[in-house]
Amino acid sequence: MAQTEGKENDRTAKEKTGGRVTGILVNLCRIVVAVAFIFSGFVKAVDPLGTQYKIADYLTAAGLGDIVPDWGTLLASMVLSATEFNLGLFLLFAIHRRTVSKLIVAFMAVMTVVTLWLWVANPISDCGCFGDAIHLSNGQTLAKNLVLTACALVVAWRPLCMVRFISESNQWIVINYSALFILAVSVWSLYTLPLFDFRPYHIGANIRQGMEIPEGETGPQFETTFIMEKNGEQREFTLDDYPDSTWTFVDSKTVQTAEGFVPPIHDFSIERMDTGDDITDEVIDNEDYTFLLVAPRLDKASDSNFGIIDELCEYAHEHGYTFLALTASGEEAIERWRELTGAEYDFCFTDQTTLKTIIRSNPGLLLIKKGTVIRKWSHNQLPHLSPEEAAKPLEQLEIGHMPKDGVAQKLAFVTLWFALPLFLLTLADRLWAWSKWLRKKSRKKKKETSAKQQPDNNNPN
Repeated sequence: MAQTEGKENDRTAKEKTGGRVTGILVNLCRIVVAVAFIFSGFVKAVDPLGTQYKIADYLTAAGLGDIVPDWGTLLASMVLSATEFNLGLFLLFAIHRRTVSKLIVAFMAVMTVVTLWLWVANPISDCGCFGDAIHLSNGQTLAKNLVLTACALVVAWRPLCMVRFISESNQWIVINYSALFILAVSVWSLYTLPLFDFRPYHIGANIRQGMEIPEGETGPQFETTFIMEKNGEQREFTLDDYPDSTWTFVDSKTVQTAEGFVPPIHDFSIERMDTGDDITDEVIDNEDYTFLLVAPRLDKASDSNFGIIDELCEYAHEHGYTFLALTASGEEAIERWRELTGAEYDFCFTDQTTLKTIIRSNPGLLLIKKGTVIRKWSHNQLPHLSPEEAAKPLEQLEIGHMPKDGVAQKLAFVTLWFALPLFLLTLADRLWAWSKWLRKKSRKKKKETSAKQQPDNNNPN
């Protein structure tokens, strides 16, 4: 009898231990997936245009680039970021545990298939899953998604093991607040500029330093092969054995022969439209201020504030500052812009992808000095100088210096408006649940005491 009771006790202990281990595993996987989704969704939301460009790259690689309009890719960008962020937050708070865990498994299944295609076909070098904050190779992205998928499956296996951070009666507050917050972040970053700038042209970055290869590092190696023809015969040559003028050039191809260090800024160049001269060094080595009006495509650029742009151009010329417009558009689009806005500034050519990387606005304005980015403005927030300010040089104006709200202030802003309210809500909810449990326990104890104090009616004495 004693042995039987001992075996039963051992079995019960093992079951409890197994349940405890399962709970720890599920909640650990839940935290990993939740943090990854929240971070991924947030960095996409703060840069909706960057996410839009990446979605367009995916569509182009799939042969669908001309089918989906720009507004469609922008909408997809905002929906994707909001979906990831909200799913991650709901998982973190254990909201609708069964449904959310299943949705995350389905989401990860789709993303894993996509990254498998990227790994095999390599149509895009950077998946963009963490925006510009973290760059992963296609192989690293696939490995990351496999790990997240495995964790998501564990959570979906035992979703009720997730510990709630907030009671069911207050879940609606988190759901609505989270959805409104991430939508507000996307709209604000779209109207102005990304709240956090992870690109190599962020405020405070030096373009010259970003183009340099550190000492001891070597850049990637390339080899160019030239296809030449003579007397109907075609042959391939390299720079080392390039033939004489009796051979006719047919084609050329360049392949990468060795990996190497790629500087953050490796495709920045400025070429004058009128002369074709490369003035990149002249611009980034200029000791004084330079205004750069960035408009990747003038046919799609906003002309709502061209009056302020013209005023800033006039201010720059009066004080001896350089004012240039950088675009990837052709002469026809430039002439149309001049007729529409009365622009009197010089236009230069820069690669469209580079311009989109420099600033998430079309047009956007950049102020640099000695190659360092001092300020960046969206066309919706261009600085308007009063007559008193227009008479002063930039050194005496606030816009001539870097803004005071750095990364720390922006993190404090996000904490104040999002993390802190949710923390206080969670704390209040848990305190209420704890006090409710204490009251229930107290009532139960009173009932037990009262029952003990009542006389036993069956007792004849």
